[in-house]
Order: sequence, then structure tokens, then C-alpha cells
Amino acid sequence: MEVIIRPDAAAAGCLVARIMAKEIRANPHSVLGLATGRTMEIVYQYLVDLHQRERLDFSLCRSFNLDEYVGVAPDDFHSYRYYMNDRLFKKVNIDLRNTYLPNGLALDLDAECRLYEDQIRKFGGIDLQLLGIGRDGHIGFNEPLSALQSRTRMKALTPETITQNSSFFGGPDKVPRRAITMGVGTILECRRCILFATGAEKAGILAKAVEGPITAMISATALQLHRRCTVVVDEAAAQQLAHSEYYRWIFHNEPEWSEFQE
Repeated sequence: MEVIIRPDAAAAGCLVARIMAKEIRANPHSVLGLATGRTMEIVYQYLVDLHQRERLDFSLCRSFNLDEYVGVAPDDFHSYRYYMNDRLFKKVNIDLRNTYLPNGLALDLDAECRLYEDQIRKFGGIDLQLLGIGRDGHIGFNEPLSALQSRTRMKALTPETITQNSSFFGGPDKVPRRAITMGVGTILECRRCILFATGAEKAGILAKAVEGPITAMISATALQLHRRCTVVVDEAAAQQLAHSEYYRWIFHNEPEWSEFQE
């Protein structure tokens, strides 16, 4: 695991987008794993900018999103399909037919979860997975006690997650209680992952995810097992990391990161 600390959310989001752009340019057929939420909006803004200014080409890419709410239609303003179309897909040259999200309206939700796993395997697995982290440490909607080898499945949302997402729906009583999510095991099979977190409210859980013991109570701790996971955070989110000075030294001294220096 690598940890990179940038001065603020804008600098951190810019770096994530530049890492993703480098991967896409190296492999135009990249299969991208994508995430949603307010934190990710700045990354997608930078990717759109790179597409417009530097012709970053998404035309041969495919994407699989981490999750989708059960019972929410794709054209609903609250759906993650709507979010992705609005923030990224319709602003770059990706083929919408090559963008995949779970179908939260499927008549057989268990079959839909199996189909999603099959689709990921069909295209050779995910090359680069973008992740956020919930305040209880979840990645995707892998809430506490998610098995570290879990696959795509339905998951009941915790009261904390429902409260956290209530502003999107106009109140906690309107938030769906279940979602389809990639499993922790599914996520760990990606070839490279980037965990992106900003803000002081994430500092405590981020420190546990990066430096604490691996536990099913905090699904993000499983990323410590991944062969190539990069954690990009701003100063606010990094303030409880015990080894922050070491992480800063690595970023400024390892040749891999020299091209990303300001």
C-alpha cells in the first residue's frame, strides 16, 4: 500500500485523475472500476478536463461501477447510473454501451449479482478500481461484517450510511435500505486500486483502514492485502496517520512519482 498526501482536495483529486489518465493511455482498452459520491466529483471534473484539453481517449474503455441502490430506476435522479452519466460518461467519448452498473430493478436480484460477476470476468477483470471510503470504513457498500472474500451481492445499509446519504434523497426516510455492491473479494481482484479520501471527517477511519488491523468490521482494511493499492488523501484526511512523514518522503523521493511532482 502507498499513501500520498496532497495539500488539499483539489490537488488530491487532480493527482488521482492524472494517475488514471496515465493508466488509460498505457492501456486504451482499460476496464475501469468506478465509484460515486461527492468526493469523486472532483476526480471526474479533472478527467473531463483532461479529455477536453489533452484528448484523453475513453472510446475503447469499459467501466463497472461498484454499486447501485435496490429499487431505484436508472433514469432516477438518485441513481448511480444518473450520477455517472451526468458527471462523466456523457462528457467524454466513452460508449455508453460499455458502461455497466448493477440493475437495482432486476426481478431476480441474486441472478443480477451473478450476472455482474460474469460480465466482469468476461472482459478480463478490472484493471483500475477507484474507491472512496465511508465513515464506517466501507468500500462499495460493504458494510461492517462483510466477508473479505465476498462477491457481488445485495447488502443492507447501516443506519450511519443511510444518514450519510440522506441529503441526496431529501431525508433518511427516503433512502433505500438495500443496495447491490461488488464484494470485497471482487474488489481485491482488480489489478490496481486507488482509494481517494478527503476531509477531516474521514481522518479517523482512514487511519484505521491504512494503519490498523485487518478486520471485517472495516472492509477498507482489506486493501492492505492488495498487491498495488495507492491511497491519495488531502492534509485534512491525513491528520491522524501515524506515519505521515514517511508517506511524504516516499512520494517526493521514489522515481515512480517524479512525473507527478508539481
